[in-house]
Amino acid sequence: MAKYNITELKEKEAAYRTLVSPKLMDELGDKILKIILLEKKYKDKDYSAKKLAEDLGTNTRYISAVVNVKFHMNYTSFVNKYRIDEAMSILIDRRYQDLTMEDISDMVGFSNRQSFYASFFKINGCTPRDYKMRNLALHPSLLEKPKRRGRKPKTEE
Repeated sequence: MAKYNITELKEKEAAYRTLVSPKLMDELGDKILKIILLEKKYKDKDYSAKKLAEDLGTNTRYISAVVNVKFHMNYTSFVNKYRIDEAMSILIDRRYQDLTMEDISDMVGFSNRQSFYASFFKINGCTPRDYKMRNLALHPSLLEKPKRRGRKPKTEE
């Protein structure tokens, strides 16, 4: 008998994944993208898979199956991906240079800074601050404050 009793991990196929027909899977996949991405529901901290299922008139098992099969990740990772994409844009946008990491975390839909940092690191392999500093080093013009548009300042006559 082996000393540590290590067995090979077998890939399990969730039974409910096969319950969703390919046609329904495509339809739900498109609807999920529309709601999460186009309606920007990923910014809502409280928008759960359960709420998404209610909005689509289905159940969470179908949502889970579709997200797993179509997008190759679980629901939380799927939503966090869009949050991190937006955070990356905000981090290098000079209009938002004065925001704290907590502000950015909140803007993109994370309920706390720790989950923001963990997700950011998991996706990018660096912290949000490191990402920001690297981009500022590559593009020093991002440090310049944006010029105000609009009316010219009044001159005294």
